Amino acid sequence: MNDRIRTVRTDSSTTEYFTFGGGENVAVILPGLSVQSVTGAAEAVEAEYGVFKDDFTVYLLDRRLDPPPAYTVRDMADDAEAAMDALGLRDVCLFGASQGGMIAAVIAAQRPDLAGKLALASTALTVTDEGLAVIEKWISLAEAGDGVGLYLDFGEKVYPPRTFAAYRDALAAAGGTVTGEELERFAVLAAGTRGFDAADDIKRIKCPVFVAGSDDDRVLGPDAVREVIRAFGGRAVSHVYSGYGHAAYDTAPDFRDRLFRFFKG
Repeated sequence: MNDRIRTVRTDSSTTEYFTFGGGENVAVILPGLSVQSVTGAAEAVEAEYGVFKDDFTVYLLDRRLDPPPAYTVRDMADDAEAAMDALGLRDVCLFGASQGGMIAAVIAAQRPDLAGKLALASTALTVTDEGLAVIEKWISLAEAGDGVGLYLDFGEKVYPPRTFAAYRDALAAAGGTVTGEELERFAVLAAGTRGFDAADDIKRIKCPVFVAGSDDDRVLGPDAVREVIRAFGGRAVSHVYSGYGHAAYDTAPDFRDRLFRFFKG
């Protein structure tokens, strides 16, 4: 195991996390759904978010280690809140990407004491049939034990075509390393998105909000980012990319600078 990874235990769950940076401000990242845990890429994440290191102490919280068979996004939010409580985190800059954005929105609505600022990237407040169809295919591949097929379909949907073409072989190789346990966990976490609807929750979000995404999102749909922006009724700072795909938070070269300026401002 990567020695950067730590665990936080609550009455209901155990969650892995890692930290970087040494600034007085605190940011919490809730990553999107991934086939294998992003905690294994701690050094890469730290490098990508290097702009934060002097001004922020950053926590990346994974999903709980042992999700039950039925585990909804709202359950994930409850567990993340408990983990933040156990770590003594309050009034943080909270950033959620994709499914992590769904979790972050619920947290900001339920626990305003935890989120001083909220950033949402490539996410949705209501999962449409279009987005669910993509996720259901991933669940089917995972349940069939097809790690390579899952990684390739995941990469094709998440990344813009040029990026997917460049990393196709690497994604296929990574798919060959996925364990049965990881596939089972992925299927449970992906299934948690079914029926997600937080359209009413945003009325309770009072902190400053930043929303970003790309208009060629092939997971949640090309209109997803604008739907989230509209839901906040003009009170969110926003940016809509073109050509960067669902993973615009990774592929757009200026995204992390925009995120930093929002959190720091």
